Amino acid sequence: MKMQLRANDEWWPLQTPFGEMVLAGDENALHYLLLPGAPFQWERDRQGRPGSVAKAEHQLRAYFSGGLLQFDLPLEAGGTPWQGAVWKALSDIPYGETRSYGDIAKAVGKPRAARAVGRANNTNPLPVIVPCHRVVGADGSLTGYGGGLDLKSSLLAHERDVLARRS
Repeated sequence: MKMQLRANDEWWPLQTPFGEMVLAGDENALHYLLLPGAPFQWERDRQGRPGSVAKAEHQLRAYFSGGLLQFDLPLEAGGTPWQGAVWKALSDIPYGETRSYGDIAKAVGKPRAARAVGRANNTNPLPVIVPCHRVVGADGSLTGYGGGLDLKSSLLAHERDVLARRS
């Protein structure tokens, strides 16, 4: 994904059980979440955090500890209207569940657009928060993920484990 830096974006690392992720945003909204291994450099020794980043850090820590099932963050993902519709549909996938690309295409009113859903999914600037890891192939198999299939599998397993502990 090509990142379009915004004038007020500030980048901050976040240690997670799955590796170091990077958050970017300003006081008003979160713009990006980079998965572990993303080729990006940022200043590591800054103090304080913009409000959106601090709130995202808090909620991501709660998600990774099993205490949060749904994010409630101010987001500005940019993108086209099509991408926005797909990303909204991704956000509607319940925690611990999966949907196919075809399911998402139907949800956005374009049942024959599974490949276009895949392209929009691939450009999601806020993975985990906008849960593109919950999208699988038509046969239920794991398919591409920006952080790799191991991370996708681990995130899905994390959610299943959290739900199992809660029931």
